[in-house]
Amino acid sequence: MRAIVAKGLVCAVCAALAAGTVAGCHALPSAGANGLLHPARRPLRAQERSLGPLVTFSAGPLSLAGWRFPATGSRRGTIVYLHGVADNRAAASGIATRFTPRGFDLVAYDSRAHGDSGGNVCTYGYYERHDLLRVLDALEPGPVVIIGSSLGAAVALQAAAVDGRISAVVAAEAFSDLATVARERAAWFFSDGTVRRAFALAEQTGHFKIDDVSPVRAARTISIPVFLLHGSRDRETPPEHSRRIFDALAGPRRLQMVEGAGHNQSLSMAWTQIEQWIDDVIPATQASAGDHAQ
Repeated sequence: MRAIVAKGLVCAVCAALAAGTVAGCHALPSAGANGLLHPARRPLRAQERSLGPLVTFSAGPLSLAGWRFPATGSRRGTIVYLHGVADNRAAASGIATRFTPRGFDLVAYDSRAHGDSGGNVCTYGYYERHDLLRVLDALEPGPVVIIGSSLGAAVALQAAAVDGRISAVVAAEAFSDLATVARERAAWFFSDGTVRRAFALAEQTGHFKIDDVSPVRAARTISIPVFLLHGSRDRETPPEHSRRIFDALAGPRRLQMVEGAGHNQSLSMAWTQIEQWIDDVIPATQASAGDHAQ
């Protein structure tokens, strides 16, 4: 699953419920916290590892495993792809073949606690946004476009609010804030009190504040162009999340509802529009001139 709150949350809670005991009910907050913090780590398959040479990015004490695909022809800048929860960098393989011929380097890496990267706790952007900024430190000069899906979209928006090196963001199926989407996911089996206790345990274990994970709050200070996409049939992160972010954005913005798309499907159904939008915000002649000036 590539949803915002991983299947680990559901599986852990179902295991506690299946026990059918008072002890199992008392375990629900702990199960919820563990499911939130520890999404399933999907390893890369052998054929996926062979898609590109391994590049390691330093994120403080963590190492992030990634790929860097160089642009072909005249270089325009860099696209960084950020995958969704319980996924890995292999999701970027088709994106690399799409954008490197258009003059963009393509960088993709496994988020912390995902794939081959270090760490065992996912904080949905609280620490991941700073990981992205460390990756940006290793890039060549020039325009940078972040393309993020689900979790990656939330990280991209939160990073764009604090780092001026990001030129534009494409965010697909972003959640507006972690507290809201987690409550929406947990509502059918968690009481409000259980949710609060699960959040408190997650914050204590993960050393972060859930209320501070808020792409919609970050949007208020983002002045660069942002293209939001959301599947009209997304049941995991309802389209209202992107609408809230769109309303909050301070800079140039576009929102496209992709008819018939579910969660993590809108990117694959809208590449033509995404390519045109990137060409509009980073014209090839402008990017080339900027690189020459540097």
